[in-house]
Amino acid sequence: MSKPTIVLVHGAFADSSSWSGVVAKLQEQGYPVVAVANPLRGVESDAAYVADVVAGVSGPVVLAGHSYGGALITRAATETPNVRALVYIAAFQPDAGESVFELSGRYPGAKLGPETTNVLEHDGEPELSIKPADFAEVFAADVPAATAAILAVTQRPVAQQALAAPFEGTPAWTKLPSWTLVANQDNAIPAQAQEFMAERASSTVRRIDASHAVAVSQPAVVAEVILAAAASVE
Repeated sequence: MSKPTIVLVHGAFADSSSWSGVVAKLQEQGYPVVAVANPLRGVESDAAYVADVVAGVSGPVVLAGHSYGGALITRAATETPNVRALVYIAAFQPDAGESVFELSGRYPGAKLGPETTNVLEHDGEPELSIKPADFAEVFAADVPAATAAILAVTQRPVAQQALAAPFEGTPAWTKLPSWTLVANQDNAIPAQAQEFMAERASSTVRRIDASHAVAVSQPAVVAEVILAAAASVE
């Protein structure tokens, strides 16, 4: 049986290059990989884009999301029958009515907030980026300082409404098997929030002492979690 294609969806304040180390590990195992360029404009429109990418893939798909990308795979997989498994990497697993902002603030520990973000008005809509001076602590505390500094200046801003809008519809994790990697030292999404969402979704959970940028700092472990999901659908 052919291997499923692994589709990776990055989150806010990042781009698809954040998956580079993970992609290499997956390709070493012979898996076809697609790393989506996430528009970061809004859950519904971004999820529709992800769904279009997945629909263009021939055969079964394992859909993996990091951070805000988790909300997108939760929505996109409801429209894409070829998705067989979901993987959440330090990611949001929202239910109907929940927003990224609400989930990240439900438990103590999040350092992502007004004090650590810059706001840019674009076409009359605010978009957010993490202040470069705060980026390492908030996003990438276990990444080498030089790498974190590069990530800080190459980050992709996210439309504020993408993080504030409530999730609509039935989440895909109610019908698909899911795997979750909880980053215990995450300062963007508190580990307690990740644990809550994973338990609610009945995810297979792995935990690691890592920052929010776990795909950058621990690509081998991230790949192992994704490969476990992929093995279940081969």
